[in-house]
Amino acid sequence: MNEILKCTGLTKRYSNVLALDKIDLTIAPGKIVGILGPNGSGKTTLIKLINGLLTPTEGSVLIAGNAPGTETKKLVSYLPDNSFLPSWMTAEQIIELFCDFYEDFRPELANEMLNRLGVPKEMKLKNLSKGNKEKVCLILVMSRNALLYVLDEPIAAVDPATRDYVISTIINNYNPNASVLISTHIIADIEPVLDEAVFINRGQIVLHQTVDEIREETGMSVDARFREVFKW
Repeated sequence: MNEILKCTGLTKRYSNVLALDKIDLTIAPGKIVGILGPNGSGKTTLIKLINGLLTPTEGSVLIAGNAPGTETKKLVSYLPDNSFLPSWMTAEQIIELFCDFYEDFRPELANEMLNRLGVPKEMKLKNLSKGNKEKVCLILVMSRNALLYVLDEPIAAVDPATRDYVISTIINNYNPNASVLISTHIIADIEPVLDEAVFINRGQIVLHQTVDEIREETGMSVDARFREVFKW
């Protein structure tokens, strides 16, 4: 397979607002890619289109050659930027639920990560701290053996001491033939694991390069290059 994700002329309008403007983007297998941009740049719209939560106004998005739909839900593991789990359930119950929903879900991996992070599996989610809720969500998403992982702000709510483990969880537990898209504002922390960076601004891609190309051509880190491109 040459590409896991292919966006062609992808456009999304909300009434008179142009959220995405004819985006062309191709992601190959085995890549960890940062989707980076200021607030309102179109990152979340792109992520929702990939996951079939929005319909393009124009253009197309394909995951392994398939338009978003029932088939791609088997291929994509999605972490939204807010909790998507029922608060009355425990992590233990949600693991059982994911086993029923997803054939590729690995419960032994989910339990191992919950234990390592000290998240109480018998406690209802509504009684967990915000950080622990975020950990549960990330662990469930990374415990699938998916083809494309789409993570929207996966480290925004966890404390700095936990971020290294969260990032390690991301890079060590995904299918090596899969790709990972990470949307984040905390660029410096994820930069060491990125293969490529995509800068989005005002609904357009203003840069898509490998991390090595950015460093070699500019002598800058991805974080420094981001600050230069988006300085006001």
